[in-house]
Amino acid sequence: MAGRKRKLKSLAETITNSKRRVSKEKREKLELQTWSDLPTELLELIVSRLALKDNIRVSVVCKRWHSAAISVRVVNQSPLLMYFPKFGDLYEFYDPSQRKIYSLELPELTGSRICYTKDGWLLLYRPRSHRVFFFNPFTRKMIKVPRFELTYQIVAFSCAPTSASCILFTVKHISPTIVAISTCRPGEREWTTVNVQNRLPFVSSIWNKLVFCNGLFYCLSLTGWLGVFNPQERTWSVLAVPPPKCPENFFAKNWWKGKFMAEHNRDILVIYTCSSENPIIFKLDQTRMVWEEMKTLDGVTLFASFLSSHSRTDLPGIMRNSVYFSKVRFYGRCCISYSLDDCRYHPRKQCHDWGEQDPFKNIWIEAPQDFSTLNW
Repeated sequence: MAGRKRKLKSLAETITNSKRRVSKEKREKLELQTWSDLPTELLELIVSRLALKDNIRVSVVCKRWHSAAISVRVVNQSPLLMYFPKFGDLYEFYDPSQRKIYSLELPELTGSRICYTKDGWLLLYRPRSHRVFFFNPFTRKMIKVPRFELTYQIVAFSCAPTSASCILFTVKHISPTIVAISTCRPGEREWTTVNVQNRLPFVSSIWNKLVFCNGLFYCLSLTGWLGVFNPQERTWSVLAVPPPKCPENFFAKNWWKGKFMAEHNRDILVIYTCSSENPIIFKLDQTRMVWEEMKTLDGVTLFASFLSSHSRTDLPGIMRNSVYFSKVRFYGRCCISYSLDDCRYHPRKQCHDWGEQDPFKNIWIEAPQDFSTLNW
């Protein structure tokens, strides 16, 4: 009897030890899985939060981490969404890649409204005095240009005003077949204005879009016709390219206002929006002279605002192949965007009638790589 008890005790101990070994092996395996077997999406999300130098360190851990690090490696800094206050001199800058808001006191901008941005410079206008000037909010440098009365037309510039090739451009229709083209370079004493005959009707408006690309200014009218100005030859023409074709339900209230235009890699891109539908992106085929609908941006990210829009490559993986609009929700936690991969807005159900937005409320501005080190 005693021998049988000893055998049962020994068997129980064997079972217990076996369970402990299995439990230990499971814990060790689980510990290994915690780091080496993270889901790809979670790994990319974690790595996307790292600075460039830390991203490089992570990429040498193993092949899987190398792939994740490369896929979200940030080479370019995303533009910042700059907000213009109704009162006071405190301006906010929202960084969509870090979801952070920075603030700057800019009393130099009192009484002005935004016209355009490019290469980190703002072009501003004071309606009361007709003063036009450039301002860099990151260096606080200001460059004045001759006074000019801007009524219902928009204005753009080709590159940073510190460059000798910088030129400002605006177009205003005198009649459906005649437009006034006005240009000025920093350092000149006055604007040059000439009247030009249109081959096709062209109407100017604050809702038109301007982009400088391939040495030319492209101006998209309310109705979708594209005017082109060559600053070297001082020639203007309206291209015989029919406007992009959109579904009938796009032509609802404010349909002409909910458009954006950007340039990327020498291509002209136009974004059409509708409050009840997903956006449609078109690219101008400059060989066949037709608008082609784009189903993918091939990893490019567009930042759309009414007065100027920008494109970027090499941003975090979760930001690629998307359009970021000029509206932030949930107290700065996220910017409204549309993903061409998912074919939906983020956050969900965030369709907006962009034509109802105030065009002078905010604008995307290109920031220097080290902008976070500024004295915010």
